[in-house]
Amino acid sequence: MTNRLTITCLDPVQAYQAIKTQLWPMLKSMLIAGHRMVLSLTPETRTQAQNRLMWPLLTCFAKSLQWPINGKMTTIDADDFKDILSAAFKGETVRLAMGLNGGVVLLGQRTSKFTKPQFAEWIEFLYATAADRDVVLPAWNYETGEAAA
Repeated sequence: MTNRLTITCLDPVQAYQAIKTQLWPMLKSMLIAGHRMVLSLTPETRTQAQNRLMWPLLTCFAKSLQWPINGKMTTIDADDFKDILSAAFKGETVRLAMGLNGGVVLLGQRTSKFTKPQFAEWIEFLYATAADRDVVLPAWNYETGEAAA
């Protein structure tokens, strides 16, 4: 038996059934076996379709724009644009920390922690920023969650 259970609940009836048929039997057996358990409830985070959309958009930024790094305009990858754009999305209120070897590290930009509505705002922000910077983005099929052919 695994020691982790994740259940997505869409309505109260489904939640009740999941607690009764999945959560309680697992919790009971773990407690009887002497394990201490922690229960945690969180809002659902981004969907897989939202995540699949984000990376092609960030890749378009990387292919279309150069960015000043250490005073020089250079090409950076989608991961770097994710850091830059997520900091801008948060109003550039992220914190800077000194790295272990004297460099600078940005703190506080975890898109994986965004709820579905926050992630939707993030995607809209990427579209708006792309339009402002003349970045051409791929057509997207929202039904399949993939780039349109």
